[in-house]
Amino acid sequence: MIDFIFPKKCLECGREDKYICEDCIRKVDLGGPNSIWRYQGVVRKAIIAIKYKFATEIADELVGYINLPSSQNCLVPIPSHWYKQNFRGFNQAELLGEKLAKKMDWKFIPDLLIKTHSTPPQVGLKGMPRRQNLRGVFVFNPHYPPITNHWSLVLFDDVLTTGSTLKEAAKVLKEAGVKKLWCLTIAR
Repeated sequence: MIDFIFPKKCLECGREDKYICEDCIRKVDLGGPNSIWRYQGVVRKAIIAIKYKFATEIADELVGYINLPSSQNCLVPIPSHWYKQNFRGFNQAELLGEKLAKKMDWKFIPDLLIKTHSTPPQVGLKGMPRRQNLRGVFVFNPHYPPITNHWSLVLFDDVLTTGSTLKEAAKVLKEAGVKKLWCLTIAR
C-alpha cells in the first residue's frame, strides 16, 4: 500500500520501482582495489540518503548489487560513537556491513572495535586535520579473546576519502594481533 501511494523511484533518474535502478548502477565507475564503486551518481546519492536521511531501506538494494568472491572472511564495521549512533538510530557502516556479510556468508562482528569518544564529522576536513581528528579514538573490545589467524578480517566502511578512518582502525586491529586484514568500502 505504501509503495502504491509513495512509489519507489531511482535516486538518480527517477524511474519508478527501485531506489537504485540497474541502468544507473551500471553508469557508476568501479572504485578500485579497496572500494566497490566510485563515490558518484546513484551510489553517492544512496549513501547520502542512508547516512543523512535515515533511509535504511536503500541499504538492501545497494548491497544487492555487490558481488564479491566468497571466502572465509569476518567483516568488522567501523564503529560510531554511541552518542551519534543513538541520535541517528544506527551506524551506516554496521547496517551495510551486516547485510553484506549475510549476503557473502561471512562472519560478522559489529563490536570488535569501539569508538571511545565523539569526533567532529570527517566531512569537510582535509589532510592533517582529518588524521588528527581520529587519532586514538578506536580501541579493541576487551570482551573478545586475542585474535587468531583462522579468519581474514575485512575492515568495512561506507566511503573512503583519505583513508584516515581505516588506517586508524587497522592500526588498532594489528596491535591486537590481526595478521590478515583487508579494507573494503562501498565507494571511494
